[in-house]
Amino acid sequence: MKLRTTHLLVALPLVAFIGLAAIFAWRVTDGADRSVVPSALIGRAVPAGVFPGLGDGPGFDPAALKGRVTLVNVFASWCAPCRVEHPFLMGLKATEGLTIVGLNYKDKQVAAERFLTELGNPYHAIGIDPDGRNAIEWGVYGVPETFIVGPDGTIRAKHVGPLDQSVLDGPFGDTLRGLLAGKGAASS
Repeated sequence: MKLRTTHLLVALPLVAFIGLAAIFAWRVTDGADRSVVPSALIGRAVPAGVFPGLGDGPGFDPAALKGRVTLVNVFASWCAPCRVEHPFLMGLKATEGLTIVGLNYKDKQVAAERFLTELGNPYHAIGIDPDGRNAIEWGVYGVPETFIVGPDGTIRAKHVGPLDQSVLDGPFGDTLRGLLAGKGAASS
């Protein structure tokens, strides 16, 4: 009887490991898009907090977003994926009817200014949040993150990670194109 109990105690960790490995393997191969992060803010008005401007430029006042289709891009000079997505944002800047606003997150002003001088400035306005406290209202927990704000001032979509063509070819881009075409102007 004691021998069976010992074998059971030895086998239990192995069985637990195999079970956890199976769950992990299933999650990795289930085809879900891990960049889609649910946000409680989708369909709600943008948070009201105003962010001071970077340098002498205009800050970020969410009230100014009304009547426009806006991408709010959270970035930082120290963020490698932000550097990767930056040329894509520069290309989007020319999109008719689209306003791009930057939110510089947990960054030093001089570093952010150097980043934009080096890579170009795709933003119509840039707000700064040096300690990251105000971005909490937006549900930001890292960079880069990008929000689509409809002309009615509601958040329509959120993407975590760098923007690229594959993101615009998916649901995030569908939402953006719909708003730019004048569809979905009312709160969803």
